[in-house]
Amino acid sequence: MKSFLRALCFLGWSAMVMAAPVLAQEGESSPLDTTTGWIFRWINFAVVFALIVWGFAKLGPYFRQHAREISEAIAEGTRAREAAEGKSREAQAKMAELPNEIEGMKAEAKKDSEAEILRLRAQTKEEAEKVELATQAEIAAAERAARLELKSIAAEMAVARAEALLRQRLTPQTEAALLKMYVAELEKRPDAGQAGVN
Repeated sequence: MKSFLRALCFLGWSAMVMAAPVLAQEGESSPLDTTTGWIFRWINFAVVFALIVWGFAKLGPYFRQHAREISEAIAEGTRAREAAEGKSREAQAKMAELPNEIEGMKAEAKKDSEAEILRLRAQTKEEAEKVELATQAEIAAAERAARLELKSIAAEMAVARAEALLRQRLTPQTEAALLKMYVAELEKRPDAGQAGVN
């Protein structure tokens, strides 16, 4: 960049030096209209042209490098813009699909919820049936136990009542009469005589 500025300054200074004689003789007839003037004009043109060519030759690589950097930056910007536009299109497509996805997720959640409700109802029903069967079995067992206990109590009461009745009715005379009857019955048996013989 510094060499470019130097070349520009040199070109500007050269142009002023060469134009000074022409500007100084403006009111008079110009020696430039002579053959020598024309030769100096052509030499001046050649020098200026050579300086311009030399300046461009020196600054050419800088301009080419700068142009290359600019074109690379433009290409990079274009790629970045295209990538951003692609992402933007992709995001817009996803945003457009979002309501459908939400509806699908709602439908799936509803279906899963209904299936879970049905499963819980079936499980609850099954558990209730098990509890009912267990309760019926416990009731039946309790009924059996109560019946057995009632029978036992009734038998105890019957035995106690019978003992009480026997005690009331059994006097020494009744006892003697019963004993006689029992002995008489034993004697009547055919095997009782054999038992006595043995």
